[in-house]
Amino acid sequence: MSTTEQLNYQAASASPVAVSPHVSLVIPPNFFAIPLGIAGLAGVWRLAGSLYRFPAAISGALYLVATAVYVFLLALFAIKLVRWPTTVRRELTHPVLGPFYALLPITGMVLTTGLEPYAPVAAVVLFGVWFSIAVLFGGWITGQWIVTQLEADTVHPGYFLPTVAASFVAADSAAHLGMIGLGWVSFGIGLISWFTLGAIIMNRLMLRPNLPPALTPTLAIQVAPAVVAGNAYFALTAGKVDMGAYLLAGYAVLMVLVQLRLAPSYLKMPFAPSFWTFTFSYAAVTANALRWITIEQIGGGMLLGYLLLAAITALIGGIAIRSLIELWHGRFLPTG
Repeated sequence: MSTTEQLNYQAASASPVAVSPHVSLVIPPNFFAIPLGIAGLAGVWRLAGSLYRFPAAISGALYLVATAVYVFLLALFAIKLVRWPTTVRRELTHPVLGPFYALLPITGMVLTTGLEPYAPVAAVVLFGVWFSIAVLFGGWITGQWIVTQLEADTVHPGYFLPTVAASFVAADSAAHLGMIGLGWVSFGIGLISWFTLGAIIMNRLMLRPNLPPALTPTLAIQVAPAVVAGNAYFALTAGKVDMGAYLLAGYAVLMVLVQLRLAPSYLKMPFAPSFWTFTFSYAAVTANALRWITIEQIGGGMLLGYLLLAAITALIGGIAIRSLIELWHGRFLPTG
């Protein structure tokens, strides 16, 4: 398959190759960014609740919505796996679409953090399941990239998902569940994978042609490693501020500035399901910013925190409302 053919494989934005008239059942893996984004917003509201005394019911309701969407998508994936296993195999090994399958265990691990206050034992068990799947998938797909001759133009920021994002999310979740040792192990996997893949991805973005429009939203993932790692670091160290925390914060600021430069490109894009790619990354940025505002005791910090909370809620809420409108008009689900 040539590079052009690979990038035309719906560019991982909306739909896989049609295999059935029941296209709504054959959702691509990047749709799992939807519950992940909602869960990310829930995490921001939970943090805001601890910092600013907002009602816990807000984050609880958001976690519940995220779980409902996640379970629904898992059911559709199970149907897809049973009825069209060839499609799943093709997607898993596809150089553009394959990395997005990491969203399944990543979302599962984030949701265990939301479950922990209500059912700690169940949260630990479910985390163990999703963590195991994440590690196995990360190892498998890394090996797949090694044995497959990848073309440079098929690489995109979504390549961070299987090992970097999954490991940092796992580290954060493990810390919240009291498994500090496992959290540091996972943090190490994410850190080394970030260094390795970061150079490859940046090389592709800077020296090769621009990403196709459908993959442009994945540029938002560039900001995720630093802030998700920063959040995990605070969770693992009980909020300790040291050289490691400052190093991660410095790179996070750089990546936020990069996102500001990319904003004009984002604003030119027509709405698509791939917009959900922005949600978890920017929710993680907001959570990290709220922590630093509190730590540094910035003047007017509470007002700034309120503004950031309002902004991320408006962003994710706006994407959700637009998605529902597109769904109502039959333009959201995949078509073949």
